[in-house]
Amino acid sequence: MPAGYHMHGIDVSQYQGKIDWDKLCSPQDSDIHISFVYMRATMGMRQDKRFKENWKATAEHHLKRGAYLYFHPNKDGEKQAALFIKNVGSLAGCLPPVVDIEKTHRTDKNVLKKRLQACLNALHNYYGIRPIIYTYTTFYRDYLGESFDSYPLWIAHYERDDKPDYIQRKWDIWQHSERGRIAGVTEFVDFNVLNCDNSIMPCEVCGN
Repeated sequence: MPAGYHMHGIDVSQYQGKIDWDKLCSPQDSDIHISFVYMRATMGMRQDKRFKENWKATAEHHLKRGAYLYFHPNKDGEKQAALFIKNVGSLAGCLPPVVDIEKTHRTDKNVLKKRLQACLNALHNYYGIRPIIYTYTTFYRDYLGESFDSYPLWIAHYERDDKPDYIQRKWDIWQHSERGRIAGVTEFVDFNVLNCDNSIMPCEVCGN
């Protein structure tokens, strides 16, 4: 676990299978507990098979929760946002929506950016808050860059003891491991920390 961070979270999808949320929410480490959970709701024009189950369980366990959309650049951005909204519904009291983009799917860079912007606009218009962009450091640098610097950023950057490099802008969430182990989940999970010093996204988890 990277030092100096107090808000830890995980993100899950159908690939984690059935989760024992009672075990996951039990104390697992004297210094670390799970403060938030993000769940995949949709991927392209399909729904995550475990989303409804996970969404309900996190509410029952009073976990700070959020939902993310795995974006397919080769598909219409507005339609992907519409499916997400239909599947998730209200996000009142939840974390901001996330658009996960990590592959080009052989899509032209300019088309990719246009479709991504359309998706972000649709989510922003519906929920009234800027969505968070999730991606890798090198993908952000090579395909997104300054065009999306006004959006909160969730950055994947593994095998580092220090904060993410390769990009110069601020980030809000750092996914520092994709091979985490936690009670209640048989498969690997992604581990994240929240940057409570960043002013781009209001920190609902920290309460700032």
